[in-house]
Amino acid sequence: MNKINSLLDAYGESHKNATNKLIHWICVPAIFFSIVGLVSIIPFPMELFIYKGINVNWALIALVLVLIYYVSLSFPLAVGMFLFSVVCIFLCSKINLLSAPLWIYLAIFAASWVFQFIGHNIEGKKPSFLKDIQFLLIGPAWLMHFILKKLNIPV
Repeated sequence: MNKINSLLDAYGESHKNATNKLIHWICVPAIFFSIVGLVSIIPFPMELFIYKGINVNWALIALVLVLIYYVSLSFPLAVGMFLFSVVCIFLCSKINLLSAPLWIYLAIFAASWVFQFIGHNIEGKKPSFLKDIQFLLIGPAWLMHFILKKLNIPV
């Protein structure tokens, strides 16, 4: 068994309850999005532009590093996470124009984690990341692997 399948199986061990899975389908992407948003509002030392309208910020740099990790695990998974990351960056660019993006991201982050812990309480198992921090990145990948499976794309 390759590394990604081993990680997905290990993550899946504490995510078998239907209610917990549903909560994860909503909250894991919301947490990922809120973290992208929070990182995107950290002041960047200079105004750089890669392409008209796309500016370099800490979130973009962090996502490149995260995507490198995903590529090391599975190229199809990395492509799926890249597409989701693009959506997150786009939505954050719109929210960042509002007067209080920090509070929006914090509210999404906090509410999502509350529900995640409720889900794990229902499941009766601790969150996987308490055993291994890399499971914070495997959670989104675990959901993406189900999407890829539906599209008949092997991970």
